[in-house]
Amino acid sequence: MVYSMTGYGRATAQNGNISAEVEVKSFNSRFLDLSLKLPKILADKELEIRNTLKERIKRGKVIVNIYIEKNGLSNKIAVIEENNLKSLIEVLNELRDKADVKTEISLENLLSFQNLIFSDQIADNTQEFEVAGKALNDAIINLLEMREEEGATLVKDLKARLNLISKSVEEIEKLHPVELTSYYEKLKNRAKELLQDLNQYDDRLKMELALLSEKYDVTEECIRLKSHLEQFNNALGNGDEVGRRLNFIIQEMNREANTINSKSISTIITNIGINIKEELEKIREQIQNIE
Repeated sequence: MVYSMTGYGRATAQNGNISAEVEVKSFNSRFLDLSLKLPKILADKELEIRNTLKERIKRGKVIVNIYIEKNGLSNKIAVIEENNLKSLIEVLNELRDKADVKTEISLENLLSFQNLIFSDQIADNTQEFEVAGKALNDAIINLLEMREEEGATLVKDLKARLNLISKSVEEIEKLHPVELTSYYEKLKNRAKELLQDLNQYDDRLKMELALLSEKYDVTEECIRLKSHLEQFNNALGNGDEVGRRLNFIIQEMNREANTINSKSISTIITNIGINIKEELEKIREQIQNIE
């Protein structure tokens, strides 16, 4: 199966008071490039999350956002130090009494001492990681489904363009001998205008025809181009990280098309060659988005 590198997946999961939401987006890239945005409670799980992504996605710029909610609080990042909180309340109450302040202690007052209330250490994150892992798995499935659908659309378009190129090559093979003979006759007629008797140059003319046939022959280029078309089709059928291989094949096809155009002695064949080049360029653009 051929996959596009462009896709989007989103999924949620919940277990009790813990819920997770995961978004995975991917774009074109020469290599696998992972960018993760994790809540602090999953900071120590980054390597495991990266390995999970690498097992499922082989190529592309991949952006992952994971959100955790626990007890209604989003991306909880710290543990409450209950002993410190109780001590802080006692100290604040004592200060209030000594200052003879009648106002009750508020949450805003307490949050002024966050460094005492919250610990930098992360609590056990086993449950959070399990819930996030399920959401991540489902999001990746959604992403791959979208990439597969886009990949199928790309393959359909590529095969249609390959078919056009194949027909163009067949047309060149049919036209080439006719155009070469026509070109030779034009040269022969031109020679008649310059010379009174061509009979004495008959052997020379036959030699020139042989040289022209060799110099402007595109048979080998057409054979190689058809071979590359077959390789390209086979690679599409393989579907195993084919992007780089297709890119190499298209370069070889371009080389053969350029040679055909450089050898052409016919406006008709040149125009067909230009059409082949245009289709190859469209194919080259398309395959940049194949994994």
